[in-house]
Amino acid sequence: MNALYQSSITSLPLLGHGKVRDNYAVGDDKILIVTTDRLSAFDVVMNEPIPGKGMVLNQMSDFWFEKLGHIVPNHLTGVAPESVVSADEVDQVKGRAVVAKRLKPIMVEAVVRGYIIGSGWKDYQATGAICGITLPEGLQQAEKLPEPLFTPAAKADLGEHDENISFADMESRIGADLAARMRDVSIKLYTAAAEYAATRGIIIADTKFEFGLDDDGVMHLMDEVLTADSSRFWPADSYAVGISPPSFDKQFVRDYLETLTDWGKTAPAPALPADVIEKTQAKYFEAIERLTGAKLKA
Repeated sequence: MNALYQSSITSLPLLGHGKVRDNYAVGDDKILIVTTDRLSAFDVVMNEPIPGKGMVLNQMSDFWFEKLGHIVPNHLTGVAPESVVSADEVDQVKGRAVVAKRLKPIMVEAVVRGYIIGSGWKDYQATGAICGITLPEGLQQAEKLPEPLFTPAAKADLGEHDENISFADMESRIGADLAARMRDVSIKLYTAAAEYAATRGIIIADTKFEFGLDDDGVMHLMDEVLTADSSRFWPADSYAVGISPPSFDKQFVRDYLETLTDWGKTAPAPALPADVIEKTQAKYFEAIERLTGAKLKA
């Protein structure tokens, strides 16, 4: 499978390159989002692509946008990406791009946690709380929380870490009404997705959503949704409380990078061995097949 590390579309104005996505203007009101095969770990973009990863993320998002469209509007326009680029650029967008509404991003990420893991587990161990929300004593690593927690994060600049903030801080940044809407919709989205994923043998431990506003102030779900990059997926058959379960994402890359005592988790990125790339690719492919019941559309 051919990999796309960075797109090179010249038929549209470039808006910018993110960690994984390249964005182009389609007129004044739409945007072409190309999901590349770049991979970032610890907020550093690796030098090697994971072939097909961008297609997995794009098709997984499309799956969820359709399944959850009754809860909140989303950024999809229905315009075929192949129709907005020149003929010689179609290969760069096929299966890995979307034409989306151009929205005003809300600069707070909506994080929902159903299980206690990652930074939430570290926070709980230190303070007995996650983002200021006090939890029962005696919870174990990876244990299911009594109810899903909404823990917002302030968006950081490229290469920086997002900052966990309190709900009160979120209200002060974007207003109480919008903050409450984001929280309530995010929990509904997570709950619906978690219930579906459970029927496919997958636990969604946590996820993050991004929202934007249109010109009328209507809130839309945007960017990516419930992918292996924005969520922590665990296979239900190997889940156990008290350990960090294996996940359908860049776990192999993170595990390898953790063994590098001479890398300080800052750019430039170290080289990834071929076996780490292959194992990571296999996990992404397995994730979309298990979740949707269909193989990747290459």
